[in-house]
Amino acid sequence: MLLGSGELGKEFVIAVKRLGHFVIAVDSYNDAPAQQVADRREVINMLDGAALDAIVARHQPDVIVPEIEAIRTERFYDYEKEGIQVVPSARAANFTMNRKAIRDLASKELGLRTATYRYAASKEELKRAIGEVGVPCVVKPLMSSSGKGQSTVKTEADIEHAWSYSQSGRRGDSVEVIVEAFVPFHTEITLLTVTQKNGPTLFCPPIGHRQERGDYQESWQPCRIGDAQLHEAQEIAEKVTRSLTGAGIWGVEFFLADDGLYFSELSPRPHDTGMVTLAGTQNLTEFELHARAVLGLPIPKIELLRVGASAVVSADREGKDPYYSGIEEALGEPCTDIRIFGKPATRPYRRMGVTLAYDEPGSDVNMVKEKAIANARKVRVTSE
Repeated sequence: MLLGSGELGKEFVIAVKRLGHFVIAVDSYNDAPAQQVADRREVINMLDGAALDAIVARHQPDVIVPEIEAIRTERFYDYEKEGIQVVPSARAANFTMNRKAIRDLASKELGLRTATYRYAASKEELKRAIGEVGVPCVVKPLMSSSGKGQSTVKTEADIEHAWSYSQSGRRGDSVEVIVEAFVPFHTEITLLTVTQKNGPTLFCPPIGHRQERGDYQESWQPCRIGDAQLHEAQEIAEKVTRSLTGAGIWGVEFFLADDGLYFSELSPRPHDTGMVTLAGTQNLTEFELHARAVLGLPIPKIELLRVGASAVVSADREGKDPYYSGIEEALGEPCTDIRIFGKPATRPYRRMGVTLAYDEPGSDVNMVKEKAIANARKVRVTSE
C-alpha cells in the first residue's frame, strides 16, 4: 500500500509491478500519478487516523510505503505491531516526516554538523528566533514538501511574509517552523543511500542539484566532490539511517561549503533529485533500488554507467486537464528523454514532468545539464 501517489510513487509502483507485486495507491485526490499504474486506488485524507485505519484493515497490506509527509505517522507503530512492514520503519517515518525530530536527532543525539537553527510557533517567536540566528536565514514549516511554505528572510521586513507563507504551505496540524541560519555553500548534493534487510549499506554516486523556492529545478549525476568529503558524507548517511532503522532508499542532503560539510535534510524514500537516475546513469534507478531493498531482494552492486541530468517542466498557472506542446522539439536532440507525470491539475510552479539528458562516462556533466535545461524550456504546459 502506497500512501501518497505522486510522480515518485508512480515510478516506484512501476518498479514493484515489474517484480510481480499487487499495489494499492492512496492519495487525497483521484487519478494521482501512481494511481494510474496501480492495481487499486483509495482516496482519503491521510491525516484522518480513522480513515487510514479503515483502509489498512480493509486491504490488509503486507507492506506500507509512505511517499508524503501529510500522514498520521504515529499510526505506523500499531501497524508494525500487527506484523505489517512499514518502509523504512515506523521510527524512520515518524522522525523524518517532521523537521524538528530529524534535526534534533542529527544535531543533538548524533552530533552531526548542521546549520544553526531555532524553532518558532508564533510570529513573535519567529522574530525572536531570527534575532538569535541572524539574517539571512531560511524559514520552513516543520511539515511540508517540495519547498512549500519555505522562504528566505533577508531583512526584518520579510518576517511578516515568511510567517504567513509558512502557514499557507504547511502540512499537518503543527504551526511550528524551523529557522535556519544561511549556510554559504557552493554545492548542494543528494547522497542516495540504500539500507538492506540482509546486506551492507550502499551508496549511489552523489547527485548535485539546484533549488528555487526550496524546490529542485535540476539535478546531475555524478557531482564531483573530493574523496574525503564523499567518505565523510557516506559515514554520516550510514550513521543517521542506522539510527532510524529499516530497509529502503534514503535521500540524504548535504551542503558543501568552504569550511566543510553540513548535514541538511533526509527523506526516507526516493528523492526528487534522484529522478536523474531515469536517464540511465546507474545500472538500477533509485526506484528499482527502493523496490529491491523494500522486498529484501539482493543488490549485488550499484554502478555508474554514464553521466546524466534532469530538469523540471513546471506549470505557470492554475488549471485542469493539462496538455503539452514542444515535446517533439525537446526530443529532437540525441541522448534525451522526457517523463510527463500525468497530474490532472496545474498550479504555478507545480512540477509536471522532467526532461532527461545523458552522455558517455567521463563526458562534461555541465554540458549534459545545460541540454536538459534547454529541453525543459521547450516544453509548454497548457491547461483549461
